[in-house]
Amino acid sequence: QVQLVESGGGLVQAGGSLRLSCAASGRTFTTYAMGWFRQAPGKEREFVARINSGGVIRYGDSVKGRFTASRDNAKNTVYLQMNSLKPEDTAVYYCAADTTGWRIRSDINDYEYWGQGTQVTVSS
Repeated sequence: QVQLVESGGGLVQAGGSLRLSCAASGRTFTTYAMGWFRQAPGKEREFVARINSGGVIRYGDSVKGRFTASRDNAKNTVYLQMNSLKPEDTAVYYCAADTTGWRIRSDINDYEYWGQGTQVTVSS
C-alpha cells in the first residue's frame, strides 16, 4: 500500500507562484512513476505532469513552459513548481503513483494510488 500526501496549495494572485509537494510512503518509491493531475469544478480530471522512474518528464499542453515537475528520491517526494499562474489553473491538484514506473506515457487509469488533493486558487 502506498500513501500519498499533497501539500502546498493555497490562494495566489494571477502571475504568482506556488510549489506543491507530494510525500509518498513505501520503500519502492524510486520504481514508481509519479503524476500530477488537477480537477476544476464541473470538469474532468486533467493531466498536468508525469515523471517516470528514470526522470523523464511529460507535461500537459496547458502547463508547458510554466510548471516544472521534479522528484527527490531520497525524500520520497515529488514537487510541482507552478509559475505564471492563471485563474484557469484553479483546481484541486492530485498526485498519483503508477507502479509501472518505466512507462513514459500512461493513461489516468494506470495510476494505482492517489493523494487526497490540495486546493489551488488563483485570483484575477
